[in-house]
Amino acid sequence: MGDIQQGAAAELWRSAIRNACAAGAPALDESQESYLVFVLLRHQRDAHLLARIQALEWLQAQELAGSVRRDALRDVGDRCLLVAGLFPAVAQRRRVSVEYYVDIGRSAWRGVAEAGRDAYAGLFAHLAEHYLDLVAVLRALRGEAQARLPAAMPTPARLH
Repeated sequence: MGDIQQGAAAELWRSAIRNACAAGAPALDESQESYLVFVLLRHQRDAHLLARIQALEWLQAQELAGSVRRDALRDVGDRCLLVAGLFPAVAQRRRVSVEYYVDIGRSAWRGVAEAGRDAYAGLFAHLAEHYLDLVAVLRALRGEAQARLPAAMPTPARLH
């Protein structure tokens, strides 16, 4: 990532994503980039992100209906994306693979697409299809972030 930047959080995330893509991560289209910024903004202060058991939340979402179900599945897909991309050591500590989170997350977003309507369904079908690209961009962000953090700051690998 270039020099330290100032600005709104959304623009900082967007810039970091674009830098990661320019540095070799898969290129994202506008909908993928915008949604990734949205996910990062929504969860940047989620103190319980790493404590959640996504498979249980996915199962609980299956029992819901309508927009509540879509929202619950969207959240599972979002959180699995963040764990797979930014916190892969969490998977290792739980004795599962990163692919486990990818599979749950992609399945959750496919569920959103199947239960959604029109553009919303299309967006999540597209996001689910390109889930691994989004994970790769987050991994590139993680590498940049770790390279720039002072030694005293906890990195994702040292959390919990």
